[in-house]
Amino acid sequence: MPRGNARAEDHWRDPEQQLIEAEGLAEALDLEIHGSRVEPLRTINASHYFGEGKSEALKAEIADEGIEVLVVDATLSPVQQRNLERQLLCKVVDRTGLILEIFGRRARTREGRLQVELARLDYERSRLVRTWTHLERQRGGLGKTGGPGESQLELDRRQIAAHITRLKKDLDEVRRTRALHRASRKRRSWPVIACVGYTNAGKSTLFNALTQSAVFAKNMPFATLDPTTRGVELPDTGKAILIDTVGFIAHLPTELVAAFRATLEEVLEADILLHVRDVAHPDSGRQREDVLEVLARLATGAEATLPPIIEVWNKIDLLPPEDQNAWLAKGEFVKNVDGDPPAAPPIAHMARAPIGVAVSATEGTGLEGLLAAITLTINEDFVERRYRFDPGNGAARAFLYAYSVVLEEKELSEGGFEMLARMNVETAGRFEKLYQGDGAP
Repeated sequence: MPRGNARAEDHWRDPEQQLIEAEGLAEALDLEIHGSRVEPLRTINASHYFGEGKSEALKAEIADEGIEVLVVDATLSPVQQRNLERQLLCKVVDRTGLILEIFGRRARTREGRLQVELARLDYERSRLVRTWTHLERQRGGLGKTGGPGESQLELDRRQIAAHITRLKKDLDEVRRTRALHRASRKRRSWPVIACVGYTNAGKSTLFNALTQSAVFAKNMPFATLDPTTRGVELPDTGKAILIDTVGFIAHLPTELVAAFRATLEEVLEADILLHVRDVAHPDSGRQREDVLEVLARLATGAEATLPPIIEVWNKIDLLPPEDQNAWLAKGEFVKNVDGDPPAAPPIAHMARAPIGVAVSATEGTGLEGLLAAITLTINEDFVERRYRFDPGNGAARAFLYAYSVVLEEKELSEGGFEMLARMNVETAGRFEKLYQGDGAP
């Protein structure tokens, strides 16, 4: 499993940590790793990725070891992949192909399978570059001067294009269904919280801890592909909706970002993002940047602003005691309403700078502080309003029970009733527009 180190954006990433990540991806496909190493490259060969000397050395090693698959932790062009396979006489898989294969195995719902299939076809379509000309099966024209007619390559291109069109139509239906679900949640005025983060950062474990659920959680890349939604009770606020989403990774393939847009739109429509970070990972800082980069790409594509972000500094139980205390101290401010958040400039499309809370999802450490931080953030965008209604005004009362959290209700001595409700600003405006003559806030 050689890994080229020629990507400019990786110049300050730890190559050994990147190699460990690549090994984890390969093991997620049940591949038996015979060997792995970092291969320094001065330049990238346009035709074979590796230079002639390294290619020949790899060929001899592959033959001696009986290796069937070579994983290259880089993005190979179709020509590079084809030439390497011809020279090395084994299957060659690049980083994008590896991630797509994992997604293909893990997707369980119809939506997940549709998204993975679309990403795979987009990827394979780019591989159909002068590779199958030997399969030309028709020749047109007169005599010996005619050129080739429709080739297998052209047929496959048309079939892939038609299949992609069908998949996009199916995913448009998924997008419409998700939009209806989001609209329903907004009408109920329940805050929506989405867990995002680098793959294997502990999102599903945190999700289970907060919701007392048992969704699949395992120490492996991309354990979660299909989003899961559960209710969670917040102190002094009531019910909220928590969503577990697919993990991000460095150099997430463009095909996957496009295909999973229907799912990732949940992130942009949420009221709060919980950015779950593995602070025990040596590359935690770079992983944070990778996640923010993908979020920025999503927001740019949708011309949207990211919701408020709470950084969840997870896995502190894996740190030495002094480091645990340091992370816990960084998050102390969330216990104080007047505390200042850490100085961190917002990225493009970010509504405000993130705040942070240190937790251990497996041991339950810091979860109370996280719930307090969520409540604090929600209260910045939600309002409490007290209304008085005449007797018999059941429509306004029913609206509040359907689309807000009713904190208090009592009958008035002079008749009628009074209600105290919490709702987002948008719902409050809609209610007061509908019933402004019936009750006074």
